[in-house]
Amino acid sequence: MGHTCNSIIISAPYDLVFDISNDIPRWTQLFGTEYKGAEILKKEVNKITFRLTDDEDKSWVSWRLLFKDNFFTYSERHEPKFPFNFMKIIWLYTQKPEGVELTWIQHFQMDAKAKFSDEQVEGFINKHSKDNLLIFKKVIEQAAA
Repeated sequence: MGHTCNSIIISAPYDLVFDISNDIPRWTQLFGTEYKGAEILKKEVNKITFRLTDDEDKSWVSWRLLFKDNFFTYSERHEPKFPFNFMKIIWLYTQKPEGVELTWIQHFQMDAKAKFSDEQVEGFINKHSKDNLLIFKKVIEQAAA
């Protein structure tokens, strides 16, 4: 199984960090060039079902549970799961004196028929997460200024 954990401190109020980071249509900006489409399909109480499309026109549907009062979100890739057997994502928001620490935890397993192994994908996710967290920091801190 693959597992990644990456964090960054964002100097902005918690409500702003949580709201912007979970503004799914805005993920086309927040994730750099990773997604060219981010569309909400359904909203129910604290659950959002959405479709992401990458730069190779591959799309998948995921869902996300928002627990703003408890400082975290939980997401899973739904359909198609391939190239994963499963992908589970937790985002933690921890208040610190200098801002909000945003932590992304991804727990997954690649399908045996996938092009890349768990270890290879861990490397990709760690690289992209660090790059994307810097974009989140820049965009949210600009909004807070």
